[in-house]
Amino acid sequence: MADPLRTIVDGVEVEVPNSIPAIRDALPERRRDEFDREINAAGVHEIHAVMRHWMLEAVPDPAADAIMDRLAREEAERAGAA
Repeated sequence: MADPLRTIVDGVEVEVPNSIPAIRDALPERRRDEFDREINAAGVHEIHAVMRHWMLEAVPDPAADAIMDRLAREEAERAGAA
């Protein structure tokens, strides 16, 4: 297995999963089917980009998640007002 990759989230160093099984295990259950579809559909020229996308998707980032939740709520409110 490859050496673990690391990144900083909220000032804390965290490991980034860097294999298909490790990425899949790190994802929330509700995202795994989408991951499987994208990995299985990726050709040799796309697989690196697909892996990079999902590697970062698998790393928890509470601050970024809070921002995305807020933006989704605001969009839902705007759509409801229209």
